[in-house]
Amino acid sequence: MPATPHTAAPPPATSPSPDARRNPIGTHVPVGKGLVAGALATARAMGCEALQIFAGNPRGWALSTGKPAEDAAFREALARDGVRAFIHAPYLVNLGSPTTATYERSVQTVAHNLVRAVQTGCEGVVVHTGSFVDPSGDRGLFDASMRRVREALLPILETLEHDDAPWLLLEPTAGQGRSLCAGIEDLHGYLEALDFHPRAGICLDTCHVFAAGEPLDEEGGATAAVDRIVEMGGRGRLRLIHANDSMDVRGAFKDRHQQIGEGHIGTGAFRELFVHPETDGVPFILETPGSRDEGNPDIPLLKELRAQARTG
Repeated sequence: MPATPHTAAPPPATSPSPDARRNPIGTHVPVGKGLVAGALATARAMGCEALQIFAGNPRGWALSTGKPAEDAAFREALARDGVRAFIHAPYLVNLGSPTTATYERSVQTVAHNLVRAVQTGCEGVVVHTGSFVDPSGDRGLFDASMRRVREALLPILETLEHDDAPWLLLEPTAGQGRSLCAGIEDLHGYLEALDFHPRAGICLDTCHVFAAGEPLDEEGGATAAVDRIVEMGGRGRLRLIHANDSMDVRGAFKDRHQQIGEGHIGTGAFRELFVHPETDGVPFILETPGSRDEGNPDIPLLKELRAQARTG
């Protein structure tokens, strides 16, 4: 029988540095050849301390069941090497959709991805907060969509009863379309619809909140943003940061990521995020252009900014 990719002897485990334990840095990586031979091998080659993957086709509804042996090998390697891992739900998911088929598939997909998180040792599933898909702006339609979100997510959240269960990580959008949760101020209402469930966490995408109007480009802007996240949802709810600069100016409502320091946010916001008390233990995952390509500067730059922030 031919050897499967995970039969090869793993490299020796290394103990993460204190900085890496506080804020592990990584990027979204492709699964490609598999969880171990593809995703984890790519992450290791790039010096990732954390990673994010899709558990299936990011632009389709098919639910990938995975392979138990490979899942176990991936899960064990993450634990051995101290690598933090997350799953991003497919882009099609919209729990506020008025279209029955989209709504039902979205519910099934979120539930399935949380199962895959358990199987693979990933600590959370990132889900975009969705939209109510209506050009009129009718408040009644918004309220109806929020009821759909509640009816979809509360039963799922109730299955996450153990302390080691994965988190459902809500990612506010950039404000494009008819968003249910764009930027930080909308988080309170979204979490309120979920009864502030203790397994409902927050994924802060720096490009998204900047596009929605958050002044991350100003001194103190990122610090104030995290302070308000705490006000909206309470302490300990921020579990992941998508570290992305922005091609567009603040408040443009455009979700176009840029390499760190090459866009309109700049590097100062990331230094502030690295020292905020509420980010202690929070990984930073890149979703910038080319961030998983050999020679891309974003991971080394984030590590340098982290070191500067901790020593400055």
